[in-house]
Amino acid sequence: MARDSMSHGPNIIHPEKPSAVGSRNSLNRDNRNEYEESKLLIDEEVDKVLNHIHAKLPPEVLEKLDVMGGVKSKLHNYFNQNFQNMFNRYITTMEDEMGKKLRDLIDKEEYRNLNRYTPREIAEILDKIGGMDKFNTGEIEKSIVNIYGHLQGHIQRGMYELENETNALLRQKTDVGAFVRGENAYAIAKCSFKNNFYKPKTVMDVKLAINILDSELISPIYHYQVPVETIVKDVISKHIHELIDQEIKELNMTLIDEGKEELTDTEMIFEKIKALDNYVDDDVENEQGKRYQFVAKRFMDKITGLQAEIDPDEYDPLNVRENIKKIIDNENIRNRGFNTAVNNITSILDTSKMGYQHIENFKNARECVIREYEDTVVADLPDERYQIRVVYVDDDQIREMRSAYDIQFEELRKELMKVVDVTNVLYSDHKASTGKQDYDDVAQHYLKEDGGRTGGWFSSRSEEEPEEEQPNAWNEVVFVPPRSTEVEELNKTNIHAVEELRKRILNTRKRLRDIYGNQNPVDRTIVENRLSFLDRKFEEFESHINPYHVLPGLILELDITSVKRKKTTMMSMANVLNEFLYSVSKGFADQAFAAFSRRRSTERSDLEQSFETTAE
Repeated sequence: MARDSMSHGPNIIHPEKPSAVGSRNSLNRDNRNEYEESKLLIDEEVDKVLNHIHAKLPPEVLEKLDVMGGVKSKLHNYFNQNFQNMFNRYITTMEDEMGKKLRDLIDKEEYRNLNRYTPREIAEILDKIGGMDKFNTGEIEKSIVNIYGHLQGHIQRGMYELENETNALLRQKTDVGAFVRGENAYAIAKCSFKNNFYKPKTVMDVKLAINILDSELISPIYHYQVPVETIVKDVISKHIHELIDQEIKELNMTLIDEGKEELTDTEMIFEKIKALDNYVDDDVENEQGKRYQFVAKRFMDKITGLQAEIDPDEYDPLNVRENIKKIIDNENIRNRGFNTAVNNITSILDTSKMGYQHIENFKNARECVIREYEDTVVADLPDERYQIRVVYVDDDQIREMRSAYDIQFEELRKELMKVVDVTNVLYSDHKASTGKQDYDDVAQHYLKEDGGRTGGWFSSRSEEEPEEEQPNAWNEVVFVPPRSTEVEELNKTNIHAVEELRKRILNTRKRLRDIYGNQNPVDRTIVENRLSFLDRKFEEFESHINPYHVLPGLILELDITSVKRKKTTMMSMANVLNEFLYSVSKGFADQAFAAFSRRRSTERSDLEQSFETTAE
């Protein structure tokens, strides 16, 4: 008898016993069949997917595709394994944990009442004296809230992965679209798929770069060295714009109540500009100016030039600037944004079972490097791996990156052209030693002879007529692009230069084969090794982000190496990226679409149309 009572206790762990910890069955289900209920939902979802396939695919494809056999069974098993397990575990755990918490609460209350008699009036007095933090069930309520939060988070994550996997299964996406989809696709700065250098037939390398702008970050990011004055001004500016947006919203509501149209996009911009006059001005020295209505001028003067750190010899806890800095530090405005991004990416990797053996967080430099494996020797690493680099850059860093980019590109171009020149010299020596001729030799011979003739079409132009030199629009490798404008100079793409260098590399390899054939002398080996080295470095340089097309904000660089037939790391990282972008970015918002979708006033006289002519 005692054994039976112990087997039904509240702390029994069993996967099948009702209301046990970790059980998929519950006493609160009232003999309901979870499997039949989930089967109805799963069958409905499978039928929806099959109907969608029937509607989208042409009849000739459906005849060859075993939709009702192969696809339906796969979809049914896929939905069944994921949905049923998550749904049953969630419902059972939620009900049982709630029941246990309430049962413990009731037991404690009954124990108190049985041990001693407490009149109701005394209980009310104690409750009023203790306040909200004593004599209440706050801790139990917090526990229940935490239980709900964790369970809801797991369910949401599971459904999100299920949705992504279902979309990938139906669309069969294995290219750039498999990583970032929907409203975050604009964030991709560069993505390229290439064959692995060591295993080109079976392994591929993916380089992905994502740029999240400052204006799109949910939590703003500041560099560690940014002055306190800049942070305070940014906080005040944000508050001012929130007040202006509230004024515009109230103005729109007033217009609607009066039966008028809302403000258009242009009118809204003008109203915002006019509203700025109530909050800001350019008079820095006027203490009574509008710019100092939130923070007095004497406080702003105290924090002028104040950096992230104060010299210990000058630190005084009773000074104004030290206390203002303490307020900013306690609010954690300086570190909040970047720490949030690092916490998000690491937690998402953990929950997505994407482990990592190496992480280096340069907190003050606003850079974090995560590698799946600590080793950096490519030959010793497996074919499935990844590396993530999260870095925040501002305008000054981008300008320096652009200068370095130009220098590196020019150096690579010079070295490649030096190999081309060496190959041309070897080709000239080869012609001289073998007596072979090419088109240049023939053209030089005959054009020189025809130049001395007096007849023929060569002499159609008089000798006195000067020859106008036309600029070359083709250098026999690529067509020369037009001269860059100021806009193009500030936003370089180097597309034409990259195309020319790629073709020169191919032409140089071909010329070396024409010179030496199947022979491999020392000169050919040295030149080809140098060319292969520069080609590999040029491809590595090209895989980096062009800083001329990056804006200040958060940059996420992802290097993935994956087996072509499996793509395990690639598909898992797609879920990580989508969840990371959702957690740190507000996304791009087109104000034109937002204005179009807003509610408009229905009373408009311009919609009334008539054939009658108005009397003048």
